[in-house]
Amino acid sequence: MRIFRIDPLMLKLIITVLLASFLPARGHFVDFFEWLTTAAIALLFFMHGAKLSREKIIAGGGHWRLHLWVMFSTFVLFPALGMLFVWWHPLNLSTEIYTGFMYLSILPATVQSSIALTSLAGGNVAAAVCSASASSLLGVFISPLLVGLLMNVHSDVPGGSLEQIGKIMLQLLVPFVIGHISRRWIADWVERNRGLIGKTDQASILLVVYSAFSEAVVNGIWHRVGAMTLVWIVVGSLGLLFVVLAINLAAAKLFGFNRADEITILFCGSKKSLANGVPMANILFPSAAVGIIVLPLMIFHQVQLMVCSMLAQRYKKAGEKLAAQHKASHSKPAVMESQKS
Repeated sequence: MRIFRIDPLMLKLIITVLLASFLPARGHFVDFFEWLTTAAIALLFFMHGAKLSREKIIAGGGHWRLHLWVMFSTFVLFPALGMLFVWWHPLNLSTEIYTGFMYLSILPATVQSSIALTSLAGGNVAAAVCSASASSLLGVFISPLLVGLLMNVHSDVPGGSLEQIGKIMLQLLVPFVIGHISRRWIADWVERNRGLIGKTDQASILLVVYSAFSEAVVNGIWHRVGAMTLVWIVVGSLGLLFVVLAINLAAAKLFGFNRADEITILFCGSKKSLANGVPMANILFPSAAVGIIVLPLMIFHQVQLMVCSMLAQRYKKAGEKLAAQHKASHSKPAVMESQKS
């Protein structure tokens, strides 16, 4: 039953959305929260850079076939399915909801949960570190380009995709690079304070969500999103995730990946990053629409954690069973030999 409990971050997100619904930021507080959010996001990606060691990158970097498929799944397969879903348009929902599904489909993979679930399931952790981190960095460039190519939206940032990419690089990539360079001096402190860094991650995301939903509430989001819309977002998220997982599993079998690499492909090629997606949405979309557009992403985040946690547990149990069988098969000849002697 622990698999089905609400992720602590999701619970905090729900509380944040409720707070923004009843006490949205207005007037001078909007500028204050905008400044605070920008600073928190810069700190978040600085810490991401400081946590990533070059040794892990080198250890996992050689699995080029695995990384190629994960990038294909993240930036080609997912967007293609997102476009198909928007084209299908099964229910008469607001345009922003379908924009949200399209947007989540072009985002990079999440880093922390992909690595954690790969480790739990017995997958190739070194390759997961390299693949998820590369996806997160490439997403800074690829996701804004895909927004420009595939989505008919107009940002608050003038000048088109190049200016958007420049702003995203300044806000996300530059702090990441500075943090990674600083690792030689602060690596020990980072290792000792991983819990504090995790809280910084969550605080940054919650600040962005509060700011986005404050704007959305002022613009009447809850007059356009009802209970049935939320249920449909959950159903759509489950459908999208199951299709991607099935295709990734079939591809891993078809291309002859071993069990450890198969696990890595499943958990790195089927996830979407809330940490990257919410800050990017603030730059890529009009501020009045950000709250409703990131709603599918927030729900998909919880759905992917629950489903992939169940998968990881199944892989773990299967791995333990295989290990026990392997140990038993190797112990039999030794027992027979001792009986003969």
